[in-house]
Amino acid sequence: MLRLRFIDRVKFVVERQLVKGAGFQLLVVGVFIFLISLVGGLLVIPLGTPFEDVGDAVWWAFLRLTDPGYLGDDVGNWQRFVSTLLTISGYVVFMGTLVAILTRWLIAKMTDLERGLTPVALRNHVVVLGWTNQTLPLLAELLGSEGRVRRFLERHDTSRLRLVVLSENASARQVHELRNEPGIGRRARQIILRAGLAIQPDALHRVACLDAAAVIVPSGAHGPNSLVTSDVETVKALLSIAAQARELAVPLPFVVAEVQDLRKTPVIERAYPGEVEVVAGDATISRLMTQNILHPGLSEVYNELLSSDDGQELFVRSGEPVAGMTLAEVAAQLPRAILLGLLQPGTGGKRWQVRLLAPSDTQVTAEDRLVLLAYDYPDTELDKKAEPLRMIDRPAPEARLPAPEPRTHRMLILGWNRRVMSLMTELASYPSHRFDIDLISVVPADARERDIAGYTGETERVRVRHVEADYMVEGELRRLRPDTYDSVLLLSSDRLASGEEADARTLVGYLQLEDILSEYTRRPQLIMELSDPDNQSLLSANQSEVIVSPMILSHVLAQVALRRELGVVFEELFTEGGAEIQFRDAQDYPLPASVDFQLLQRIVAERGEIALGVFRHAPDSQGRHLMLSPPRRDYLDLQPGDRLVVLSV
Repeated sequence: MLRLRFIDRVKFVVERQLVKGAGFQLLVVGVFIFLISLVGGLLVIPLGTPFEDVGDAVWWAFLRLTDPGYLGDDVGNWQRFVSTLLTISGYVVFMGTLVAILTRWLIAKMTDLERGLTPVALRNHVVVLGWTNQTLPLLAELLGSEGRVRRFLERHDTSRLRLVVLSENASARQVHELRNEPGIGRRARQIILRAGLAIQPDALHRVACLDAAAVIVPSGAHGPNSLVTSDVETVKALLSIAAQARELAVPLPFVVAEVQDLRKTPVIERAYPGEVEVVAGDATISRLMTQNILHPGLSEVYNELLSSDDGQELFVRSGEPVAGMTLAEVAAQLPRAILLGLLQPGTGGKRWQVRLLAPSDTQVTAEDRLVLLAYDYPDTELDKKAEPLRMIDRPAPEARLPAPEPRTHRMLILGWNRRVMSLMTELASYPSHRFDIDLISVVPADARERDIAGYTGETERVRVRHVEADYMVEGELRRLRPDTYDSVLLLSSDRLASGEEADARTLVGYLQLEDILSEYTRRPQLIMELSDPDNQSLLSANQSEVIVSPMILSHVLAQVALRRELGVVFEELFTEGGAEIQFRDAQDYPLPASVDFQLLQRIVAERGEIALGVFRHAPDSQGRHLMLSPPRRDYLDLQPGDRLVVLSV
């Protein structure tokens, strides 16, 4: 074996000390300073210089090593020569090396702090596990819901909303994104970033999950061939939170978890024994798409309801202040809100029984929850000073008669993503419709057939024909004759690297489709799915209906986290078989020539329905067709083509 030289051994020992961190580095530098001072002191003692002992000589050397200002006090050539060497060594060892070590240590510490590795010392905060395309709109939604946030803080006995986000790579770039996000801006200081993954127990401890008032777990993005999906990571995160709570013997926080596959809901509930609300992301978007296909124009209604921006929202209030009153009596004292129904304590394992469109003579109990449509939360409070509205007598809604012959709806779907399977399931749940679908994608047809069959199984009401083609090629798109379909759906791909790339492809496909349709007189319904909210404004003359998936899911997650009961309300509105928001022709009701909104509500209520507003045929100056909950005394001035927005079964 080759033996090392002595100097190599010394270098190795010094290296092992230096790599241990700033403390050991400073110790090594201190040893060098002591040795240099000792050698310098010993060099000047034999010359008979006026030093009382070795200690004075070493102190003399140390002063010259650390401060060159003492050079002028030295006498004699040798003493001046030694002090000069000490001063030069001081520049190299004391000032250069010491400052370098301290500077590197400070930079490393600042980098660690910026990475967010320090555990937060907070209680009753809101934790968001993951930085995805939904995170920014989710945070903006939480910060923008002032009324709900205020009640949320009151319930948890805290004075300020603090948000903690767990990101795989917390950085200054994400802080910059927060400050530039509309709806956040200066309020970014209320948001704390921490680094880590939701599947890491240490990272969950870093964001203080067990001390949070609510934990939100949005779904992330994974490649189509990845064995680790967002649902797998969600289950692992919930198992880790539950394990930490058992180890520390503390209660579990309330969790709102998004799953991509609705069938994973029982797994989530089994993995987490605490309070958990599951939001099926793919199923939610698929339900909205399906209802929009059946009721063209409905996307504008949901875009207003599912956003904290200017417009009407859904609210849930306790029934305790109005216990003993009927729904008609409560609605008469709500001049700026529409009472949609109530939630009653459920049975058989269900937390709530949803009773939208409940008869107006239904009596409210203290355990019930009222479901209202209003502009802001103060509008949902009883106004006892104002003159009460005329009470409306609304019976139980009339059951829908089954269609004698299911109508066939022809659809053209351009693109492919994981939501197609849940979309097929949702379409098949409507017994009064049949769907004839042509699905165009570059994904191999056999792979698509296998995925759909494994998810939905065989169904007679939905027939799918798979075509392997690229709709970005004009010739292939033209041969499909898109004008012959009832609806054309452009999907945002989940196989590209980012939502911006997916939206770029969708937008170009839409413009190409518009160019082809301009050659025909018949125009189908166009529905476009986007992944980035900023891209919605790129088309100045957009004639399609736009569904921004991250915005919708962010709103649902945020609102359910702040008010848990909203989860069952959204599920009732979005699924087949319960109350739905629909468009109706004004000719379907015995309306007089001139009608205000209060009279319209009374006439619509005779069929057990609730009038919500009007969908204008001609857009206003801002391009909006929808007018929800107009003032009761305002005349509607209905024009040909205008439709009524009602809540019906």
